[in-house]
Amino acid sequence: MSADVIVAARGLVRQYRTVRALDGVDIEVARGSRFGVVGESGSGKSTLARILLGLDRPTAGTVEVDGKTVTGRRERELRFLRETVQMVFQDPISSLDPRMRVRDIVAEPLRDVSDDRVAELLTAVGLPAAAADRYPHQFSGGQRQRIAIARALAPQPSVLVADEAVSALDVSVRAQILNLLMDLTDRLGLTLIFVSHDLSVIRHLTDQVVVMRGGRIVETGPTARVYAEPAHEYTRELLAAVPRLRYRPTRLGT
Repeated sequence: MSADVIVAARGLVRQYRTVRALDGVDIEVARGSRFGVVGESGSGKSTLARILLGLDRPTAGTVEVDGKTVTGRRERELRFLRETVQMVFQDPISSLDPRMRVRDIVAEPLRDVSDDRVAELLTAVGLPAAAADRYPHQFSGGQRQRIAIARALAPQPSVLVADEAVSALDVSVRAQILNLLMDLTDRLGLTLIFVSHDLSVIRHLTDQVVVMRGGRIVETGPTARVYAEPAHEYTRELLAAVPRLRYRPTRLGT
C-alpha cells in the first residue's frame, strides 16, 4: 500500500444469502482527496462504506486503512480504525440520541473532554458554543447534521466517511453542509469519502469518483473527466436522470 493511499480495498465480495451486494470491488483513496462513491439504491455503495468502517465484514477481500489491515480483526483490535475513520450518517435525527445534550453527544467518542474542546468543535461546524447545553430536537435538520459532523471530528480522524449525508436535507441546507464539508476537509487536511446517489453533488464535492452498479464498479476516474466524458452507459444514464443542482463553494463566514 503506497504512502499516498490512506484507504485501499481489494477484491471485496459481500454475499447476503442469495444477494451479492459487492462483487469484486477494488478502490484506492488518496490521502487528502475527496473521493466519491455514486450509484442508485442497491448498487452496493453503502455496503462498501460499512465495510471500510469495519461495521460489516466482507465475504472475501481485504481492506487496509493507513497501512493497517482491517479485515479479519476482532472488534477490540479495531481501536486504531475508530480513531482514524469517522462517519456522518444520512439521517441527523436518528443518529443523535434525543436524551443527550449536545455537549455529551459531541464528547461521546472521547475519553477526556473539556468544555473548551466541545466549544471548539461546535465553532468549527458553524454553531455557537451555547448550543452545547441544548438537545437535538431544538435544532433544525441542517443544524443537527452539523452536530453529527462535530461529533465525527472529535477524535481528530484522518478520514471522514459521509453516507448520503445531505439527502435528508432541504436543497438550500444541502448546499450549506456541502460547503462546510469542503471547508473542513481543506482546512483540517482530511480525506473525505462521500457516498451518494446524486452525481451532481459528487461532481461539485469530489475530485475522484467510482460509479457502482449491481455491486460492481463500472467506471472510475477523476470526477471532472467522468462527468464530462462518461465512458459507461450507466454513468450516462445517471447524468441524464439526476437534476443538476449548482453548489457554489464558499468559506464559512462569507
